[in-house]
Amino acid sequence: MIDAENVVYDYPSGRALRGVSFVVRPGAVLALVGPNGAGKSTLMRCIAALDAPTQGVITVQGIDTQADPRTIHASLGYLPDIYGLYDRLSVRQCLLYAARSRGLAAADAPAATETAAARVGLSDRMESLAGHLSRGLRQRLGIAQSLVHRPRVLLLDEPASGLDPEARASLSELIRSLAGDGMTLIVSSHILSELEDYCSEMLMLREGEVVGGGVVRLDSAASPGADTEGGEAPASLAPPILVRVSFAVPAGALLDQLGALGFSVSRIEDADAILAIPPGPAAETATLSALVQAGLPVRSFNVVRHTLEETYRAAASGQASEPKPFGGEA
Repeated sequence: MIDAENVVYDYPSGRALRGVSFVVRPGAVLALVGPNGAGKSTLMRCIAALDAPTQGVITVQGIDTQADPRTIHASLGYLPDIYGLYDRLSVRQCLLYAARSRGLAAADAPAATETAAARVGLSDRMESLAGHLSRGLRQRLGIAQSLVHRPRVLLLDEPASGLDPEARASLSELIRSLAGDGMTLIVSSHILSELEDYCSEMLMLREGEVVGGGVVRLDSAASPGADTEGGEAPASLAPPILVRVSFAVPAGALLDQLGALGFSVSRIEDADAILAIPPGPAAETATLSALVQAGLPVRSFNVVRHTLEETYRAAASGQASEPKPFGGEA
């Protein structure tokens, strides 16, 4: 969906991006993370075809952002960190203007406006002036303007900045909904906790460079398959996931039985065994079924989830993309 190859960007004061390369697969929600000044906003503007890289190529849906920026603008939505609203226009007028300026036909704009407002919870504010909205409602309007033309790709730069907890929860729900509809999103933030609920992948920037080896899959159970030239790898080639199985007896006493069933035991902890299995719901179901049918006293069965903070620290320090579970114990 998005392919960046050796992207360099220079400001008069210095180099902001230094040979950035990555691929974002269709339908992903990518967390673009890094400290302030890492180059996140510059990279987003280049993807949005608002700035041209000094070197390198970025394509969105196979279209070169420098060769055909207008087509990029029609298929992509972008909400910058700092944006303006026309305070004397109503919510409806702001959305109609955004729709028409992004190429929607006059006949289609009213329906698109209603749909965008409903998605962000502004249907009851259509006649309110933008200048009278609260900080959270203004953020909703900004997001609605960025998606009113029904883009396939959405870029959000620090979208939760300044929002209260309730508004952040609504934002998380909206992003999950958009991803569920097949939209590809890149969400930038230097606060990892804001991205925890909805991002499936992560790209880390530091001083304009990619760190951690490229795009890191955050939850292989939720997003099976490894990136291969921008596509999905077969499940058999995807990295394994970890499941924690709790038994009614010490897990060590069952080690031979687990081995006989063909399971790879990553670790034993009292009554718990950590098993490495292929990713995906089918493999999880088959694993649990095999354990029960073998007569093993299973008490609980859970996929090991990795926090964004754990993954960030592991990848940034040059470790494997999957951090050690359960507090990082060996």
